[in-house]
Amino acid sequence: MPDVNPADLAGGVKLPPIDVLPDRDMRSKRPPLLSFLLRWSTLRRGARVISLLALDLAAIILAIFTALCLKALARDAWEPSVSWEQAKEYVPFAFLVASLLFARSGLYAERSQRPGLTRIVASLFQTTLVALIFAVVNGEEFSSYYIFYGTLFFGVAYVSTARYAYEQLTGWILRSAGYKRRAVLVGTGEQIEDVAHALLASGGHAPVTVVGFVSLTPRPDNGLRSLGTLEEIGDIVGDNKVDEVIIADPAFPQQKALELVDTCHQRGVVVRIAPSTMEILIHRAEFVPGQSVPLFELKPPVFDGIDFALKRTFDVAVSSLLLLVLSPLLLVCGALVRFSSRGPVFYQSWRPGIGGVPFACLKFRTMYADADRRQAELEERNEASGALFKMRHDPRVTKAGRLLRRFSIDELPQLINVLRGDMSLVGPRPLPQRDFDRLEDWHKKRYLVLPGITGLWQVSGRSDLDFDDLVRLDFLYLERWSVFLDLTILVKTVPAVFTRRGAF
Repeated sequence: MPDVNPADLAGGVKLPPIDVLPDRDMRSKRPPLLSFLLRWSTLRRGARVISLLALDLAAIILAIFTALCLKALARDAWEPSVSWEQAKEYVPFAFLVASLLFARSGLYAERSQRPGLTRIVASLFQTTLVALIFAVVNGEEFSSYYIFYGTLFFGVAYVSTARYAYEQLTGWILRSAGYKRRAVLVGTGEQIEDVAHALLASGGHAPVTVVGFVSLTPRPDNGLRSLGTLEEIGDIVGDNKVDEVIIADPAFPQQKALELVDTCHQRGVVVRIAPSTMEILIHRAEFVPGQSVPLFELKPPVFDGIDFALKRTFDVAVSSLLLLVLSPLLLVCGALVRFSSRGPVFYQSWRPGIGGVPFACLKFRTMYADADRRQAELEERNEASGALFKMRHDPRVTKAGRLLRRFSIDELPQLINVLRGDMSLVGPRPLPQRDFDRLEDWHKKRYLVLPGITGLWQVSGRSDLDFDDLVRLDFLYLERWSVFLDLTILVKTVPAVFTRRGAF
């Protein structure tokens, strides 16, 4: 066979040797069958979607069947076979609508991107609303609408429980197989260390392993491994089998960011950004027309109108119910405080509330009576950053107080503050006057709404987070607020309290 000159094949342009050809861009398309055989991603994606669909189908069937059985029992006419036949009539439409809304909400997405309880509740509520409208339009008549809200209640319980079990089981399998998302942090200075600490503290069902960092400016390792320079990012993500690159710097140069994103996407590596406060706030922005320069107005983080009425109604209803259910526990705790040390049962901590107006924040007393006078001598032993004062082993805390604080039971009297209108169930935590006086001006924007008993801070690391992180979480909560988000935070507060992560 005659020799062929590469220049002839390239139209006179000499081709580089095969071993120095540039890496193939992962974004270039392959034939579907070849892609399937090479990466098996289609199989994994299909298995994930099918298993989640099967779980949702089983949970919806069980929810409708349970609601029908309870309705029949209430009428003393329960026949399991009759309830089952009725359930089979409702299931196809309910599951079709629910699965479409779940898919729209990303509930069949990959593990790291799949949302949680908030989206599940919202999607099931929308499913119930669609089913109700469809039934009314088609002339269906009901003696009551129990089948709709009964099925919604059991649907939320069964679907969320099934998916929680799925997350735990698949998470255990992945951990047993040694799987973790491998990430590289890119940025400058202390931003890298802050994001690494937050990722470690947050946990989650898709854990992240920070394999190292790439800094634009020299910085000490401080427990993290420097992997090289930004110009070497292509080799770094390849050599370390990186799944994602996280930009941990709000002031990252735009041109370098574009180059970084392109380099990572060529290699199939995801790029994510740890948001700054401005990036969180910008989601509230509204376009202001009629200007020569595009302008966006940042709306103040406040609740007003229907949002305030809805949130306040939720607060009053849930806090009243909790006070009723928890009244035996409150009585026992009150007696424990009263007989364990001298002083009142309740401690009134005067704290700035909405607009900075002080109010008496109620707590079970967990310290000795002279605790406030002794704080000045303990300032140098403060273990928290920014405006906060925290000590893991505060000598002013009583033995009974340590028990109450361990599970945050000392905060329960604040349910009375919620009924009074001083606080909300969920919102930015009110700080003591000493901490408030040390806030920067931008920190005080969190006081534009009612303070809360719990919030994103409590379910995202608590005392493990520094104060700037706390404020950013407050802004994020105000931006994304809904009744479902409040409900989710309340539910997540329970395991956060019992695991005691970041609590002292």
